[in-house]
Amino acid sequence: MTESARLHTRRVFFALWPPSEVLETLDALADRIAKICGGRRTRRESLHMTLVFVGAVTQEQLDRLLAIGGLIQGGAFAMNIDRLGYWPHNRIAWAGCSEMPSCQRRLYDSLSANLHGQGFQLEKRPFVPHITLARKARCGDLPILEQPIRWSAAEFALVESLPQPAERQYLSLASWPLRTAVDKKICKEC
Repeated sequence: MTESARLHTRRVFFALWPPSEVLETLDALADRIAKICGGRRTRRESLHMTLVFVGAVTQEQLDRLLAIGGLIQGGAFAMNIDRLGYWPHNRIAWAGCSEMPSCQRRLYDSLSANLHGQGFQLEKRPFVPHITLARKARCGDLPILEQPIRWSAAEFALVESLPQPAERQYLSLASWPLRTAVDKKICKEC
């Protein structure tokens, strides 16, 4: 990539945005965890679950990503956010699922396969569904979530990460619905 092309790239990823009732609960949880672990809590409007991080793309690649999003035929699913975790190597406190729903796995696999098929290079680390609650945190023992947070995912989005002075801002570029039981094409396990 030339220097000129590098200056005109956009940093993007596919993600799930929480519905309003889940966002309320996650926002309160982010506040609680930041008080326990310190660091910088994730702002309410930035709380999301990344499906596939793509990285810096050109406009031509962005157009291909939008086309890929439109091709994905995933089923709606519900997940239980039922555990808290901490990654010391990057100092992130997070909430996630003990068990990934099979439809979420298929959505991730379908996105990854389509992206690889179009020549996109993706991270090699395993997919761990999570919501970042705090960055630059220092956590010892985390509390146990007394009650799981039930999240019904009905759509996924292509999101741009915009640099800001304090924290990145996320802008949804496009979203696509996941099929529900009414569509009769939802995956049977979800």
